[in-house]
Amino acid sequence: MCGIAGVVNSEPGGVEAATIRRMCQSMVHRGPDDEGIFVKDGAGLGVRRLSVIDLTGGRQPVFNEDKTVCVVYNGEVYNFLELRGELEGRGHRFYSNTDTEVVVHLYEEMGRDCVQRLRGMFAFAIYDMRHRRLLLARDRLGIKPLHYALADGRLLFGSEIKSILAVAPELAVIDQRALWEYLYFGYIPDPATAFLSIHKLLPGHILEFERGKISLHQYWELPEYGTHPPHSEEQCLQELEHRLAEAVRIRLIADVPLGALLSGGTDSSTVVALMARASSRPIKTFSIGFGHADFNETRYAKLVADRFATEHHELILEPDVVETVQALTRSMEEPFGDSSMLPTYYISCLARQHVTVALSGDGGDEAFGGYERYQIHLQRRNFKWIPDWAGGFYRRQLHPRLPSTVPGRNLVYSILLPRAERYLEGVSLRPFDREMTLLSDDFRIAALGDADPMSALRKYLDAAPARDPLSRVLYLDTKTYLPGDILTKVDRMSMLASLEVRVPILDHLFLEWVTGLPPEWKMRGKKQKYIFTKLAERVGVPKEVLNRPKQGFALPLRHWMRNELKDLIMSVLLDSSTLQRGYFNPEGIRHLLDEHFRGRRDHSARIWRFLMFELWHRTFLANVRLINAEGHIDKTALLRAGG
Repeated sequence: MCGIAGVVNSEPGGVEAATIRRMCQSMVHRGPDDEGIFVKDGAGLGVRRLSVIDLTGGRQPVFNEDKTVCVVYNGEVYNFLELRGELEGRGHRFYSNTDTEVVVHLYEEMGRDCVQRLRGMFAFAIYDMRHRRLLLARDRLGIKPLHYALADGRLLFGSEIKSILAVAPELAVIDQRALWEYLYFGYIPDPATAFLSIHKLLPGHILEFERGKISLHQYWELPEYGTHPPHSEEQCLQELEHRLAEAVRIRLIADVPLGALLSGGTDSSTVVALMARASSRPIKTFSIGFGHADFNETRYAKLVADRFATEHHELILEPDVVETVQALTRSMEEPFGDSSMLPTYYISCLARQHVTVALSGDGGDEAFGGYERYQIHLQRRNFKWIPDWAGGFYRRQLHPRLPSTVPGRNLVYSILLPRAERYLEGVSLRPFDREMTLLSDDFRIAALGDADPMSALRKYLDAAPARDPLSRVLYLDTKTYLPGDILTKVDRMSMLASLEVRVPILDHLFLEWVTGLPPEWKMRGKKQKYIFTKLAERVGVPKEVLNRPKQGFALPLRHWMRNELKDLIMSVLLDSSTLQRGYFNPEGIRHLLDEHFRGRRDHSARIWRFLMFELWHRTFLANVRLINAEGHIDKTALLRAGG
């Protein structure tokens, strides 16, 4: 696992090694073991390496035989031994045992289509000196990040936004629409970032930069949902077990200690069961809990660890949550609203004390229908007997005129929406913003104008290769919530601890097969993740784990907000500088906080989202704007900031 960065000019010259080194130094945590830099003829590539395969011989950048093509790579290619054999048979000569070298030779054979043969997680950059062409690629599901910006005829790229801003701080111009989307969804959907000129390369896409021009190509898409019904439940379970066991097995290749993050839920427990089967010695497992009894899931993780005889490590935390929140927000390049970033960071730190690589169970909910909102989505009645004009009339004319105290005012609004729109409402801030006017009118106009705030998500619903309502929202979440929230959280928090996390449930061949299962194999009546739960039972996961209520990565957020975090929340969100930025409606924010702290409603998730937004403004964004193009403190900006 690594952090990569680079600059390529449209004309020869103008790139210095010091520039690439500064980009790499901004993300040493992603690769504490080594640094590699290549600069030639207006192109510079750099890498920070976390050594996992071929510890001594796998230094990057990696070159082809005549050194006309080089690559910097972040991730793992799990089928690299198979590919290496094929390439050696075609006459290619290898000088290392690393998986990265496979990529450069495969590019020689196939050009940009080389990504089609790669099975793994990756974000890489290939520079072809013969054609002065840069190729950027990101894995199919977006497990690994990659950002880019085109400015003044040069293409800048990096695993993290801060690597780009380290040498081009003038690009720290915020994207108002992206910030609106953050406040609505809790993350910024790809390809946008918080900065207007910096973009995320979409999962399953490649970018080519040649002669000053960018071209984007999609190389992978999820297949059509529900096309391959199994002959029987037994046949389905056999195939599911075989495919996931293989996905787990190929992710056990490493030249460093390896383990598993074990939350005590169905997904991670199933991965641990299959790891134990494939390993000749006890695997290492890691879990954390909190002192509050309602948020201590370590007993379930311990049941799994005992069942599969793992070398188990657990930690019960009483963290200084204020200090942790402030420290983590300094590292976040964009506002990020998923509070489970905290336990993800804690468990990554625990695991890194013992291993360099860990497997996780991420992706199971989006693949098999595990979130409660899916069940709510399917169970909600469709009020088709109500004419569309009546619903539109209520939403446009009546709802705005009804006092907010009228019972059922917002429920009627939701009922009168089409089913798909109701789902979008449920995963966004919009119902609360409509009720309390949390965001200011000026911000709304600047961010959106007349545009639809839900369009970033709606386009995926409209394009879903699916007919049934469950499959359509699974596709939506796989394209948006999974890469934008779940995988971003895991990548950022694990990399802060210099830990590589592998996700076998998101093996693209496995996921393509799962996508073909009809919806009744994923949700049957009130049973969510039906066939996956059957698999977990089949491989020996204890029934106590399978039958417990779903909690995700639970943490005592509500308790913290009413105790340890309360002073921070009140001092930050009600501070005059916060309210004068123009994003929030002061009256709406006061209403939200009042309801929460009086105990009338639990607004923990929304308050957390706003808190992260403002702390990002005060820490990361403010610090970026104080750095000039030479990487030094801009004294003029410092004076403007009041420093």
